Amino acid sequence: MTLESPSAMANLNSQKKRNARSERERLENRRYTSAIKTYQRRLEDSVTAGDDSTSDAEFLNLVSMIDKAVAHGALHRNTGARKKSRATRIRAGVSS
Repeated sequence: MTLESPSAMANLNSQKKRNARSERERLENRRYTSAIKTYQRRLEDSVTAGDDSTSDAEFLNLVSMIDKAVAHGALHRNTGARKKSRATRIRAGVSS
């Protein structure tokens, strides 16, 4: 979906600007959530492979990305805390 989506039929210039801004913000939130899923998958793969140094690096990347997403409002703080808790359990090798 582009910034000038046909489904947004605003008449006022202020609403057109707001629609464009909402779309930009939505895409930014999608980037955060997608990156978090990618880092989560990498962490699981490195733990499964038994590579401790890679696991530690992926864990730090994941936690950093979660914290950034929470700070920018892409994730609720409780969601961020839950994802970090799950990542910690994965890193420790405990199945959730």
